[in-house]
Amino acid sequence: MSLYGMMRTGVSGMNAQVNRLSAVAENIANASTAGYKRASTQFASLVLPSTDGQYNSGSVKTEVRYGISDQGGIRSTASSTDLAIDGNGFFVVSNANGTPYLTRSGSFVADPEGNLYNTAGYYLMGYPVVNGQVNSVANGFQGLEKINVAQMDLVADPSRTGKFTVNLPADADAVTAPEAGANDPDSSFTNKTSLVAYDNLGKAVVLDVYFSKTADNQWEVAVYNAKDAQANGGFPYASGPLETSTMTFDAATGKLTGGSNLTGGKLAIDIPGGQTLNLDLSDTKQLAGKYTVYEANIDGQGPSAIKSVDIGADGSVVALYENGSQREIYRIPLGNVASPDNMKVLSGNVYAPSEDSGGIQLGFPQDGGLGSISSGALEESNADIAEELTEMIEAQRSYTANSKAFQTGADLMDVLVNLKR
Repeated sequence: MSLYGMMRTGVSGMNAQVNRLSAVAENIANASTAGYKRASTQFASLVLPSTDGQYNSGSVKTEVRYGISDQGGIRSTASSTDLAIDGNGFFVVSNANGTPYLTRSGSFVADPEGNLYNTAGYYLMGYPVVNGQVNSVANGFQGLEKINVAQMDLVADPSRTGKFTVNLPADADAVTAPEAGANDPDSSFTNKTSLVAYDNLGKAVVLDVYFSKTADNQWEVAVYNAKDAQANGGFPYASGPLETSTMTFDAATGKLTGGSNLTGGKLAIDIPGGQTLNLDLSDTKQLAGKYTVYEANIDGQGPSAIKSVDIGADGSVVALYENGSQREIYRIPLGNVASPDNMKVLSGNVYAPSEDSGGIQLGFPQDGGLGSISSGALEESNADIAEELTEMIEAQRSYTANSKAFQTGADLMDVLVNLKR
């Protein structure tokens, strides 16, 4: 073994311990960084060819790895837009240029435009919810948008669906013609209830819903725009019914069996100035007892400012409005790769899929092995100060020992040089 080789080996060992100490310093500096994943230094030997009677010392190389897949502790915060993932998966975020990345850092706040971004300046991405539907992509970032908690402010939501469930008294007497659907001054009915729906501008439209028993197990439902009623209320309305239908009930069970204009138990009502409202009457029954309303729900809302935002464990972003209504406006996906620890680590506590990590797969929280989202919480760094200090002491001693090997080689070199003198 040459003395130069011995000295190079000592230098290699010192450089390796410097890398180890650098990783320790980084971990200690980021011990309070939300979602930070601890760096660790792995060592591997480099062996040089040797011959009989002469040994050539090699060196050591280092590789820094991050414990990306290791879960950190979760602590509560006072902000509802602070998010933590309990389990597998990563938030999808983007920089100002729209380039997508993955992260576990969920300290999000709204910028002046209402977009949610974290402390590193990356924007939280999600799928917009349109008419209650989400168009998601499983293996790419297409369709994702910056989650904006202000863009739905003062936007009206017209009514499209509703559910109306009542009990129609089986022992009621049949009405005398004309029924409510005829819109005659002498029209008669058995029961009436008014419901509120919304048009495209968010204006309330009151619907008068009439039920008229026409024969045993036979009823008629008629829906009118309440503003068309007479000044003292009632018939005749200024215009005919928005929709009518017969209703047939099973004599043995009292269940709804069909109707002339019912499709799957739903009555399609064209809201004036609005959308078609599919009012679900399928659970309405004809049983003994009085007329009773069990459920009366219609979606939609008038213009109202967003009061707050609630984020669910399934990734749903629900806007809570000042008028008490609520609406899901986004769905937050979680991304994952086959080997998370092999992703490329970038500044800002974000990761990019690499050839070694595998391709991106997107899904929703609580599905497909992905974790759940906790609102008002943050995932802490998985770096432990006590462990890092122990690592620091070990690296320091190893560095000193390698320096002694280098110093010994240098002393022997001096002896060799002095032989010539």
